[in-house]
Amino acid sequence: MKKSLFVVLSVLLFSCAEQAPVGKTHSGNAFGTTYNIQYFSDTDFDIEKGLDSLIAVVNKSVSTYLPESDISRINQGDSSVVTDAIFKEVYRVSESVYQNSNGYFDPTVGILRNAYGFGDVAPITEIDSTVLDSLRKFVGFNKVKLMEDGTVQKMYPEIYFDFNAVAKGYAIDLMGRYLENQGSQDYIVELGGEVLAMGSNVAKGKPWTAGIETIDSEVGNRSFLATVQLSNQAMAASGNYRKFRINPRTGKKYVHTINPLTGFAEESDVTSATVIATTCVVADAYATAFMAMGLERSKKVLATLDTVEAYLTFTDGSGTQSVYVTEGFSERLLTNALE
Repeated sequence: MKKSLFVVLSVLLFSCAEQAPVGKTHSGNAFGTTYNIQYFSDTDFDIEKGLDSLIAVVNKSVSTYLPESDISRINQGDSSVVTDAIFKEVYRVSESVYQNSNGYFDPTVGILRNAYGFGDVAPITEIDSTVLDSLRKFVGFNKVKLMEDGTVQKMYPEIYFDFNAVAKGYAIDLMGRYLENQGSQDYIVELGGEVLAMGSNVAKGKPWTAGIETIDSEVGNRSFLATVQLSNQAMAASGNYRKFRINPRTGKKYVHTINPLTGFAEESDVTSATVIATTCVVADAYATAFMAMGLERSKKVLATLDTVEAYLTFTDGSGTQSVYVTEGFSERLLTNALE
């Protein structure tokens, strides 16, 4: 499930003072977007080669855009695929968030995403209640099972996995593990607007800083709603203001966030969800879940989660844009335009 609201990494300038720690940077392309990494390390290693290998392995496991990937073969009905560690970990995180969100986060929503035109196949021309009823039969994480031998059992062969809402966050976590294996403990990874920040910005002697983009920010002229400090945390965001599709035949607007329980691609009162968690894969998943759940359901779920904090913008009954911030998230805020 791809995101349209970006958590934008603030520009960090390394000090040139004498004997100041030397920061290193690396940028590249992955998963249809770009990534930027800043890190401190006394060790020289081929970061580009290492990350390219990591990205290739993730794609081979969970990319729906590669016809020979494990997830594509499973979606095509191949029940003999033995999944790897990447697929298993993404599956288990998804299962946990599916349960905690009461089904509002569901990676088996892929058949609906394809129908609305957000997947890798041609959309259905006209979606009515009859079409939705027929498709919803093939949606439900309770209709799939990861077996002990690593294969996946589906109640219906038409069930279509789509881990796009967690795969990017998981890839960021893997990038962090790679950097740590190379001896770096202080780094920040930003991929497609999602962030993993470990340790601190050693050159400045401060935690890493990231910004939350306003929901009406333009790509070429971004503005920021808030800034936060992060240390040993990840942050991911979701929103629909850039990610929607207009049916050329009916003129109906479909947003990227789909409610798995109803099948509708319609906006809830939450207009953006920015989540801080200990891992980016978890932050990624809950940001998507809160968009579908709406404000009141999201607040109830957040009250049960000890390591997940959120900054939710929403439209109240009068149409006014407001914000709900958990206590843990508020403690990390440096600036907040809605206060």
